[in-house]
Amino acid sequence: MNSTVPFSQPPALPRISRNVLIIGSVLVFHALALWALQSGLVRKAIEIVVPVEMLSEFIEPPKPKPAPPPPPPAPEKKPIVKTKAPILPPTPQPLAIADPTPTPNAPTGATTPQPPAPPIAAPVAVSPPAPPAAPPAPPKIVLPSSDADYLRNPPPTYPAMSKRLNEQGKVLVRVFIGVDGLPEKAELKKSSGYERLDKSAMEYIMKCRFVPGKVNGTPQPMWYEAPVNYVLE
Repeated sequence: MNSTVPFSQPPALPRISRNVLIIGSVLVFHALALWALQSGLVRKAIEIVVPVEMLSEFIEPPKPKPAPPPPPPAPEKKPIVKTKAPILPPTPQPLAIADPTPTPNAPTGATTPQPPAPPIAAPVAVSPPAPPAAPPAPPKIVLPSSDADYLRNPPPTYPAMSKRLNEQGKVLVRVFIGVDGLPEKAELKKSSGYERLDKSAMEYIMKCRFVPGKVNGTPQPMWYEAPVNYVLE
């Protein structure tokens, strides 16, 4: 038979109460704090922390500079008014005292005050009016001509039918003559009363040569009235 040996438990440890732990912790904390004060650790920590906080308080961003004040307005310039010297009235003449028995040949003064003499106006020089400008001389115009001998214009041709019918009269032709003396165009100015004579006269004038008209000696184109006579002998 097996014999059993009874198991022996170890002895129980004494239990520490919660209050004892709290009190012990407080005592340890106070002891460490007292030791730190005596050793100077707290003072060094204060010297390190406090300057940083003071620097953070005193270092501020620079304030903006105030704007310069506006310049004072320029003083207004008052116009200088020139005062004219007052015009003094004329000096009155002395009054004479009336004496019933004046001395012979004694000078007598004015018995009543006399008005001042009127000012004498200075003579104004009047310049004579300028003579009127002479009008320009009219241009010298010389009309064209067909009477020059060197032209050698033939006589006008008399229409044969007009001769048989005894047609006659004077035709006035208006012709435009150039600077070379040659006719450029012709118009019937006055009719002879017969169409054949008028037509013959205009054809004749366009074949003639003329001395050109002139203005102040210079040849100029111009109109000319050339007469053509048809007379039966």
